[in-house]
Amino acid sequence: MRKVAIIGAGPSGCFTAQGLLKARPDWQVDVYDSLPVPYGLVRYGVAADHQGTKGIARQFERVFERQGARFFGNVTLGRDVTLAQMRAAYDAVVLATGLAGDRVPELVDDGDTPEGMIGAGALTRALYDHPDAGDLPDIGGHVVILGNGNVSVDLLRLLARSESELEGSDLSPRATEWLMSRRIDSLTIVGRSAAELAKFDPVMIRELAKLQAVTIRVADLPEGEMPDAGKEKLLSALREIDGLSTGPLPITFRFNMPLQSIQIKDGKVTGLVAGQDGSDGEYLPCDALVTAIGFCCDGRLGRDAVMSGAEDAEAGRIAEGLYAAGWFRRGPRGTIPENRADSLALAARIVDDLEAAPETSRAGHEGLGLTCETVDHAGWQRLDAIEKAQAMTGRCRTKIQTRPDMLRLAQKIEELK
Repeated sequence: MRKVAIIGAGPSGCFTAQGLLKARPDWQVDVYDSLPVPYGLVRYGVAADHQGTKGIARQFERVFERQGARFFGNVTLGRDVTLAQMRAAYDAVVLATGLAGDRVPELVDDGDTPEGMIGAGALTRALYDHPDAGDLPDIGGHVVILGNGNVSVDLLRLLARSESELEGSDLSPRATEWLMSRRIDSLTIVGRSAAELAKFDPVMIRELAKLQAVTIRVADLPEGEMPDAGKEKLLSALREIDGLSTGPLPITFRFNMPLQSIQIKDGKVTGLVAGQDGSDGEYLPCDALVTAIGFCCDGRLGRDAVMSGAEDAEAGRIAEGLYAAGWFRRGPRGTIPENRADSLALAARIVDDLEAAPETSRAGHEGLGLTCETVDHAGWQRLDAIEKAQAMTGRCRTKIQTRPDMLRLAQKIEELK
């Protein structure tokens, strides 16, 4: 029986496990994660008010419940086990750890981030109760979000919602209080590209029309129709929300505005200057600058070194028995459906490779000799049930927020009674 380890229980890891076990239900597939809980960005990245998107977790549950994959949470590669140990224990190892670091503007030196500049990933992890997240920041009244992608729209929408508009989400009491205690006077999305080249999903742009207390202005829109249907679909959505007024909070979209400088006083962001090269640029005051310009490796796995030496990076094969999936392989782009297609293609490649290779007798998980406390799928199900049972009124769950509590409660069946 072939044994495959997948490092990372987010969408790419779970889709890869799904594809492997559909093709070879007789194989053992083990999915590891550094967190005690699975599903990665579905749990900690997808917007709290997009529970329909989070529903993909039900499909992942079947990978463990019906297809026979095993989950081992609270196992960190490099701390609890080495990659060499994994490769010795399994016929194939898949790196599906994603990209957790926020890209910073080129104008900012690493380690020299001014007060008031916040990475979108760090902010969403804090909002959504990731156990390793920092405290929720003070963002002040005037907020600029840098970036023309769906992450920017997710954050803008959440910051603009009233408390009643958060009904049905999984936003915690702590995060809800933080949002409701902010006095936000303006929200501005600034991007360097033209409007038709923005990466927004038109559906998410149209969703902004449902906000209850905003006035939306979309500046810098081109005139006339675009011959490209996809670009015209996005522009049509932007035109639909331009001028919408349901309340006092001003929301502004700005395009063709490459960042020229960040204005800092006494170590704190006070504004930015943006505009086309060769122009003086336009000054935009702000109390907080949220950077949503992409993600990068946080350095723990040395992704760049790993992928630069890959035998076939495009197909996800790093070396014999070692593969990469999702954002770890191709960088921070692609929706959940795109990750699914990518991961299923990788699973097919792994099946082809292993079926053509000589049989081996690998020890698998049992041969790793892990000494760390792990959480299996049954433990995750206990945590899931507790979170749903303790949900506050108007919420679908209240997440357990710390690793010690997750580890403690995952083992205690009596907590469900």
